[in-house]
Amino acid sequence: MAIPDYQSLMLPVLRLAAKGMRRVPEVAEAIADEFALSSEDRAALLPSGTQRLLPNRVHWAKTYLMKAGLLSSPARGQFIITPAGNDLIASNPSAITRTMLEQYPSFVSFVSGKPEGTTEQTTLSLTTDATAADNQTPEERIEAAHTELMSELRSDLLEQILQQSPAFFEQLIVDLLVAMGYGGSHEDAAKRLGGTGDGGVDGVINEDRLGLDRIYVQAKRYAAHVSVGRPDIQAFVGSLVGHGSNKGVFVTTSSFSAPAMDFVRHLSQRVILIDGATLADLMIEHGVGVRVSRAVEIKKLDLDFFDPG
Repeated sequence: MAIPDYQSLMLPVLRLAAKGMRRVPEVAEAIADEFALSSEDRAALLPSGTQRLLPNRVHWAKTYLMKAGLLSSPARGQFIITPAGNDLIASNPSAITRTMLEQYPSFVSFVSGKPEGTTEQTTLSLTTDATAADNQTPEERIEAAHTELMSELRSDLLEQILQQSPAFFEQLIVDLLVAMGYGGSHEDAAKRLGGTGDGGVDGVINEDRLGLDRIYVQAKRYAAHVSVGRPDIQAFVGSLVGHGSNKGVFVTTSSFSAPAMDFVRHLSQRVILIDGATLADLMIEHGVGVRVSRAVEIKKLDLDFFDPG
């Protein structure tokens, strides 16, 4: 039989995860056996030739289930069912579809790229967009796919950061700031950023290669549900004053509370807040922790060639 699409794989993936910790390769093999796929189907590749088709579809099935909160990843490369996933299995569904996942706010947030709390109207529009995909132009479909891939990449980056050590996080900030043009070389930046911290400041880095001005940095690795509050920002600003500086950058993997952001807007010092989403975007923009998986060149007809005038 043909390789099932990713939606047809979501229920088998969830059922296998209900039996214990799993990895994508072993789940792909189990599903290949369950669907009695031929050796040719098991070896089939994506059109790019870079990856086998079945593990790729299993990966996307797992990704969507995770974004809906039906699976969790307690260790790198591994996943297991959650209580919400068990509840869904207990309802004995005949299949799991993308439309079904839209009942979960975290999945709607993932697909739309907007925070949880998406309105019912937005949820309806997602369903409508999914069913009306055939009416989209090729360019619109490419844009929609790119948006979804970028959303997954941001989420994966923050998840990986949270699984690393504090020293790794400090080095990541060094790499990012240098990639953005601050601090001169990695060696110079490393001398100024990191260490044990000093009065609410994790490090200091040159604003330019000549060292004409310096920026103080505070970095906090927090889970997504733990926001940075006003007291943390106040302590950081106090440290800036103590160091005689008026420029600072506060980086977190989570978010900033409304009072924290409001406090910064009324400061005489220049304090930039970089939340998890912005951090992920900057890493992607400056090539830190990411690499090009595939470059697609799209060409259009050159009308000037056929009508040179």
